[in-house]
Amino acid sequence: MKKKITLIGAGQIGGTLAHLIALKGLADVVLFDVAAGIAKGKALDIAQSSPVSGFNVNLTGTDNYEDTKNSDVIIITAGVPRKPGMTRDDLLGINLKIIKQVAEGIKKTSPNAFVICITNPLDVIVMALQKYSGLPKNKVVGMAGILDSSRFIYFLSEELRVPVQKIKSFVLGGHGDSMVAMLGSTEIEGKKIMDLVREGKLTQEKLDKIVDRTKKGGAEIVKYLEKGSAFYAPAASGVEMAECYLSDLKKKIPCAVHLNGEYGTQNIYAGVPVIIGSKGVEKIVELELSKEERKNFDNSIKAVKELFDAAKKIDPELV
Repeated sequence: MKKKITLIGAGQIGGTLAHLIALKGLADVVLFDVAAGIAKGKALDIAQSSPVSGFNVNLTGTDNYEDTKNSDVIIITAGVPRKPGMTRDDLLGINLKIIKQVAEGIKKTSPNAFVICITNPLDVIVMALQKYSGLPKNKVVGMAGILDSSRFIYFLSEELRVPVQKIKSFVLGGHGDSMVAMLGSTEIEGKKIMDLVREGKLTQEKLDKIVDRTKKGGAEIVKYLEKGSAFYAPAASGVEMAECYLSDLKKKIPCAVHLNGEYGTQNIYAGVPVIIGSKGVEKIVELELSKEERKNFDNSIKAVKELFDAAKKIDPELV
């Protein structure tokens, strides 16, 4: 039996997700959106490309949760994207309401699904989604670390003129301005990045600029696009997570997951490296943090907690 992936939200990320999933032949796709016409139109458009691209995947569009029933994976992009000048926090009130409805829909129709959340502000929205839906914590994750790591690796590759495949790195913590680039775990062609700095192949100033650009990676794209936000790289990152689960890849990837004691942190969602396989989050990988990384990680957790406190004021049900 073919697997089923439901995409909640048929906007730019939703449509790109559907196309990537179809091209990979990962699963049948249901595009769900309150604007049924957009979901149906995009599903039909992608389906009509199947003879050219040679995939055999069933694509449908709907505004009815019943059609999403018994999904294996659900990827949530529903919510309003950031507009220029808007902070992730401004989004909070609007997207909390949306995620509450989504959580209720999922709970009724696909309680066994692996749920990936892409809606911003990411860490807080995924935490709210888990609380609203009551789904197991190891089956509700947020997509952020893969995207932030991918941006960081790309910027390093541009600066150092090294293929992206030869760079290894992780970005941890909250998604956004408080994220932590793990310089201690960053290697370029097998060499530690700080060795390259010591050898003068990359200045500390350049490295700091790249880290800063990664933190503002989403905002830079919002500024260029003017109407809308990033969707190609976020969709590619979401598909990687879905594939790890469906194909039981047990791959180590950074995701926003529920921490309960790991990294000295209790009862909060934040980005850390995890192993994802057919049981969902199968293991949280604890990296050795330098003093500086630990300080930055703790600051990041603090920022997520503060934003979640703001969410609890908006909706006391989250307490």
